[in-house]
Amino acid sequence: MCGPLGVDPLSTSKNGGFWNKIAGLQNLSEFYYELAVKVAEVCIASRSRNGGIISISEAQELLSKRGTKFSGMFGSSNKDSSNIFKSTSNNRSVEIVSKDDIITAIKKLSTLGSGFRAIDVGNSTMIISVPCELDSDHTEVMRIAQNQEGNTVTKNESAIGQVTVSDVVRTTGWTEERAKRALNLLLREGMAWIDLHHSEDSYWFPSVWKDVSNESK
Repeated sequence: MCGPLGVDPLSTSKNGGFWNKIAGLQNLSEFYYELAVKVAEVCIASRSRNGGIISISEAQELLSKRGTKFSGMFGSSNKDSSNIFKSTSNNRSVEIVSKDDIITAIKKLSTLGSGFRAIDVGNSTMIISVPCELDSDHTEVMRIAQNQEGNTVTKNESAIGQVTVSDVVRTTGWTEERAKRALNLLLREGMAWIDLHHSEDSYWFPSVWKDVSNESK
């Protein structure tokens, strides 16, 4: 997993490098170790679509669709499974992992120095799985896409998760240059896609669209 996680397995540090850090993860409860690995797999598998940013609600959905099970989840000595419950879907039992447990697992992954971290975007919590620095401008742009504040695109399902430069400028009072700078970094990192079908270019965020769509179900 070293390559996809963006970690150099040969690197060394005062803590003993990558392999010692992995050993530290394995010293966690079995449940959190397994969850950290499963969340990393989901994040890596979806990177080509979302550029390395995914909402926790979508991660929960993907883990559920995979039928993910945790061997250490219900052991008598495991007290970390209190936020786990089972749901029946399509005549099969599915284990649902809580948001808090996923955040805890992400914090453990962040110790590997591989870019994994959780950030708040508006009303949602997103998982970042790439070593890309996002500042408050970038999260504000995604928050506007999430809330569709002043969105110039017709307010229907197709507009969810989209903004234009004009939307950002009108909502924040920023200069056009500042809005473009924030949007272009997100576009360059693959976290946003550009839609050229409208009179003004529209920036679409797959992770935001999926998160808002899940909430509306």
